[in-house]
Formats: sequence, structure tokens, C-alpha cells
Amino acid sequence: MSPDRLEAICLEYLSEVMAADAAHDISHVQRVVQNTIRLTQAADGNADVTIPAAWLHDCVSVAKDSPLRAQASKLAADEAVRFLESIDYPPELLAQIHHAIEAHSFSANLETKTLEAQIVQDADRLEAVGAIGIARCLLTGGSLDRPLYDPADPFAERRPADDGLWTIDHFYCKLLGLTDTMKTEAGKAEAIKRTEYMRGFLQQLATEIG
Repeated sequence: MSPDRLEAICLEYLSEVMAADAAHDISHVQRVVQNTIRLTQAADGNADVTIPAAWLHDCVSVAKDSPLRAQASKLAADEAVRFLESIDYPPELLAQIHHAIEAHSFSANLETKTLEAQIVQDADRLEAVGAIGIARCLLTGGSLDRPLYDPADPFAERRPADDGLWTIDHFYCKLLGLTDTMKTEAGKAEAIKRTEYMRGFLQQLATEIG
């Protein structure tokens, strides 16, 4: 199946099944696909596995604060395989696509057993760092009605960080550490650059709020 045909089919499908989530919308999926294309080329991965996995990695939406969050990637992987079977995608690739989707999730905390799974995981995690990572963090915090920061200690310098209470704490609970979890050379190099940008944002924020 050509990349353009796969894109058209996946976009039509996702427009019907994706829930309204500002941080996990169609534009998020499109950016993950673009990241995946670049990382697949850099690492010489199998695009017939990575690209459909990237398109479908969020085809089942589970809220960040849902008790089912850790199962979201398995649910998405199961649904992705069902959908790909319905469009006669090569059956010999489905198990690899399922693994790449199931293992991409930070919440699931699964081992990436293939290069393709590592690529998709890195491509998705790049969405959580840099300018887009900042924007998505703030969108998510706002959607959950979490205050921006703790006025008494905005950057968790004298208390444990708690991103269940404060949006900015998510940088310290997760985002600033994502570089160390990257599996591909190209993904890690890009994550390092984006993480420095986030540190600059936090420094500027500290200056502005005193």
C-alpha cells in the first residue's frame, strides 16, 4: 500500500474514532508520523511497520487521569490490528505493528523488543519535549483544571513534584527526564535539543513570576 493511500485511509478512520482531546488530536498524530518517517530513515527501520503504527498509535483514546490509562496502548494496538485486517494490510506485519503500538506508551512501561517499536516510541516522546511539548503540557493541565504552579514553590524545589496537583510539576515528574529514555540515536539527539529549549522556558518563567 502506498504511503499516500495509507495516509488517506487512516485519516478518514481517525476522524471517526478519535475523541476530542486537544493534546491527542489529528495534528498530534500527523506530527508523530513525521517524526517516525525521519527516525525510520535515520535508523534504517521498516517503514511498513513504523508508519501504520504511528498513524494508529492513539486510535483508542483514554484520558490522562483515567484508571485505564496504563492499558491505553494495548487497547489501541488491538484496535489497530482489527482495522488493518479490515483493509487487507499484509498479515505478516500485524504482530510487529501491534508490539510497536503497545510498547510506545510511557504509562504502559513495556520493553521495546524491535527497532521499529523503538522508533515509534521515540517519535511519540518527541511530542512531549520542546515547544510542542510545552504547549501540550499546558493544554492538558488546563483541560484537567490543574493550576499552573504552586505559588509557594513553583518549581518543586522544597517539596516532591506532584503533577496531579500542579501543571508545571509535570516537567519535573516526566518531561525533563524523557531524553534518557530515548532509544534511537537520532531521537536522542533531537530530544536533547528540545529539552534545552524547555529548560530555557522554565528559566524565563521563573524570571517572570519572581
